[in-house]
Amino acid sequence: MKLGKTSLAFFTLLLLGTAAFLSGCATTGMDRSVNTSNSIKEVDSEIRKMIVQIDVTGNSLDSLVLVGQPNLKKSFDSYTDNLAKLEKEGKRVLKRVDEMKASSKEYFNEWEKQGDAFSNKEIRELSDERRNNLAQIYAKVPAAGAGIIGSYHAYLTDLKEIQQYLSNDLTPKGIQGIGPAANKSIQDRDALKESLKPLIAALDEIKSELYSGKK
Repeated sequence: MKLGKTSLAFFTLLLLGTAAFLSGCATTGMDRSVNTSNSIKEVDSEIRKMIVQIDVTGNSLDSLVLVGQPNLKKSFDSYTDNLAKLEKEGKRVLKRVDEMKASSKEYFNEWEKQGDAFSNKEIRELSDERRNNLAQIYAKVPAAGAGIIGSYHAYLTDLKEIQQYLSNDLTPKGIQGIGPAANKSIQDRDALKESLKPLIAALDEIKSELYSGKK
């Protein structure tokens, strides 16, 4: 009788311990899933802020080099401030893309390990199919993000050099002289915005996959 009670107690503890272990694994997996999902939202939010700042900075430059600008100092200060904000937004976007690449790699590696542990063949195959599908979509983000680096630095270099030049010659003649460079920067601005489109498309595809409920 005592043996039966001891065995029952041991079996109960074993079940509780197993449940706790499985719960811990689920929580860890869920944490990774939530973190990866949050990184998507953060990248998406930062990208859209950057696009707004690209336009704001470009408009402030257009205003600065406008012929007959009545207050060059005020326009120059506004341009300088917006340029600093654009650089900050750009760095943040590139950082977010790198972070997402690292977090999604960890996420899918762990998902693969846990998927191999399923004894049910149908669930294991479903897990593999879903993981492979999402991994291919997620991989488009860092690939698209790599494409904006050159365009971003080219545009930022243009703007910084214009700012540096005018800091030494903020005069009507100086404005006139920098005109061709300012006009060229418009082309680089358009190229940068164009380079962002694949990244936005990749993020939209992920959001659709995760939140729309469509198969």
